Amino acid sequence: MRLNEKGFSLLEMLIALGISSVLLTGAARLLPALQLGVLRQAQQTLLQEELWQLAFTVGKQIQRAGYCNGTCQGNALQLNSDGTCLLVQWDANSNGRFEGAPSADAEQTGYRLRDGSLEIQRGAASCEGKGWEKMTNPAMVRIDRFQVEERRRPGYAPLFLVKLRATVLRYHGEPVSVEHSVSGFNL
Repeated sequence: MRLNEKGFSLLEMLIALGISSVLLTGAARLLPALQLGVLRQAQQTLLQEELWQLAFTVGKQIQRAGYCNGTCQGNALQLNSDGTCLLVQWDANSNGRFEGAPSADAEQTGYRLRDGSLEIQRGAASCEGKGWEKMTNPAMVRIDRFQVEERRRPGYAPLFLVKLRATVLRYHGEPVSVEHSVSGFNL
């Protein structure tokens, strides 16, 4: 006497379990790889944003360089021979002169590349010496290139190109480069 059987047989259940285990194993390998790819892409995007922020900061100082509400003495902008150090000064308090380094209101700002990091110093008189602060975290990002190029254009304000290239150290991503151009209207 045979009753109507309902449900899956043992063989059908074993086949379904085998197929699902193969699919789950594949998904378990694919998802971490996708997550790592998304994380690397996010790191590259963050690095690019950080480089643009640095380029805009340096560019803004170049635009300000040379502003004087009077008769200021000294060079408004100095570049070293290879363009890896930039010194700018401008009359921030509009008193008609450039305030020197010992003052708390020093109106000189220096940027330089050193040991894979971009550094800044307020009141910088030269590209050498101590007291420079890192603008980037050398444990996370290595700045491979910082260069400022000046291009003279007859009849126009000089054009400056700020070039930066950096690499994220943690995930060994591709280097990211940015190039920002700015006019030195006060020079």
